[in-house]
Amino acid sequence: MAEKVIDLTALTAAPWLEHMNEQVTSPEDPDQGLRSPEVLLSAEVFDGEPGCIAMARALADRFLTRLAVECLAPLGEHTRSDLMLAVSELVTNADRYSHGPYLLELEGSAERISVTVYDSSTAMPVLYSPDPARLGGHGMEIVVALCDRLTAERVPVGKRIRAEFQLSI
Repeated sequence: MAEKVIDLTALTAAPWLEHMNEQVTSPEDPDQGLRSPEVLLSAEVFDGEPGCIAMARALADRFLTRLAVECLAPLGEHTRSDLMLAVSELVTNADRYSHGPYLLELEGSAERISVTVYDSSTAMPVLYSPDPARLGGHGMEIVVALCDRLTAERVPVGKRIRAEFQLSI
């Protein structure tokens, strides 16, 4: 199945997000995406200005609170911390290495959450071997350790990195 791609060069406000909501919450393939009848989506574009990483974390915090209330997602403090750390690492990488705006997309149900970041850089992330003596370069190592599945792929305007978390009931 061809994945739907969001064109970062055509970013505007609400009309674009409404179109994206239709795409993400209605997968063509019933075996793809989240299976819960209640799927929440939240997305925001960041421009790399100071404070963007904190704003992305705040968006994720509001999303997780909403997910717990509306979908009864089992979010213990440990799971919430893992998700917030993954958001921080993925958004920090996009902020540091892309040459344009980046998009944080959060999708979740009572069973699963995905954190997706689209950015304008075509350089794929590097996963180094664990080395506590190395300064920096630990972001993807951390995300891999936290999530159940991590994918990275090039898209026409850069790349998409998606971390998926299975929630236990």
